[in-house]
Amino acid sequence: MNTDVLIIGAGPGGIYSAYELVKLRPDLKIAVFDAGHRLEQRRCPIDGKKIKSCINCASCSIMNGFGGAGAFSDGKYNITNDFGGTLYQYIGREKALELMNYVDEINMARGGEGTKLYSTAGSTFKKICMQNGLQLLDASVRHLGTDKNYIVLGNLYNELKDKVEFHFDTPIRELQVNEDGTFRGIYDGGTVDAACCIASVGRSGSKWMEKVCEDLKIPTKSNRVDIGVRVELPAVIFSDITDKLYESKIVYRTKKFEDNVRTFCMNPNGIVVDENTNGIVTVNGHSFEDPEKKTENTNFALLVAKHFSEPFHDSNGYGESIARLSNMLGGGVIVQRFGDLERGRRSTQSRIDEGLVRPTLHATPGDLSLVLPKRILDGIIEMIYALDKIAPGTANDDTLLYGVEVKFYNMEVLLNEHLETSYRNLYVIGDGSGVTHSLSHASASGVYVARRIAEEEES
Repeated sequence: MNTDVLIIGAGPGGIYSAYELVKLRPDLKIAVFDAGHRLEQRRCPIDGKKIKSCINCASCSIMNGFGGAGAFSDGKYNITNDFGGTLYQYIGREKALELMNYVDEINMARGGEGTKLYSTAGSTFKKICMQNGLQLLDASVRHLGTDKNYIVLGNLYNELKDKVEFHFDTPIRELQVNEDGTFRGIYDGGTVDAACCIASVGRSGSKWMEKVCEDLKIPTKSNRVDIGVRVELPAVIFSDITDKLYESKIVYRTKKFEDNVRTFCMNPNGIVVDENTNGIVTVNGHSFEDPEKKTENTNFALLVAKHFSEPFHDSNGYGESIARLSNMLGGGVIVQRFGDLERGRRSTQSRIDEGLVRPTLHATPGDLSLVLPKRILDGIIEMIYALDKIAPGTANDDTLLYGVEVKFYNMEVLLNEHLETSYRNLYVIGDGSGVTHSLSHASASGVYVARRIAEEEES
């Protein structure tokens, strides 16, 4: 088949690329290929009763399909240049914020209306953090919740399905450059040729993107990996913070090793979930806008960023090896009480059952000190005591730690200011580029590239 624009990946970057192209150039033929299912068919078989852990589906419905890994996320759009990626380094700070706000407007018009936009601007909590050796990053945060995020995505799909040719459960196995400078995507049973190609494969497509760059000799550089745990505790402990800010990105520099530890993906009254990335089961968190789906707990990640220099380049491989060790010992995700960790003993089901925090994820009681490197674990423990100063009760014995949580960042693809590779009209966007690390940045990168293509086609 032939098309004008080939979009590989139906995550946020791919969706907003298609949306903007349809809006600006409805005459263009657009084809979107994704390894996962259409939105309404995405179902994780884990129900907590009959199926309690990952069964390694052929295509992970949590990570792949329309909406990408963000479809069942907490639906947080962080409108900021302070975290979530380095898109601003390519397109400028003002343009990046303008596009993130534009995406927010689209979401509000398609089911997100009524959700709250939180902001850290002028927050007295920023001063309290500084007084206790912590740094609160600035951001405006739109929280859709997993439920409303799903509605927004459903409305976007309904708007696009008759204007864009979607191919689900159809991964592009290989990407080639034709002699005339056009692109060929090879999938099981056929090929697709296109004048323009947008690769938006997300974090789950990291190995695919790495292979494409290797085959086409596109320069890349190693990125970082974030390794840590997901903390679950009674929601009242963090309520003073979450009621005002919802998502607070707090950074702490450890005294022992001077490593940066940060909070990530805070889910007030949410649930802890597991997810499958390239066959490895890690932990994550969700929360909902619907009051009936709220729980008595809040969860968030504590992550230590590790950057590697010569001669080691495989930061994701390092993170994967730690996650595989956790899977080996626990058969999936491990959970441990903070008090047990401090006492140097593994948690047992009876001690967890007797605790004050009721876990929202069925996980294997164990010992995280047998999984996480000492330097990373020491940093996490330091951070928990630092947070205890601003949210007393964080360091309680019954606070639960789930491991491991790993945030894989794709190697950074060498791109120009148009997010274009060394091949003209081959764009790499979203988290698969290594440039963005969030829903808002990935979506904004999709809009940016679509506008570039529309301008080029018109000229």
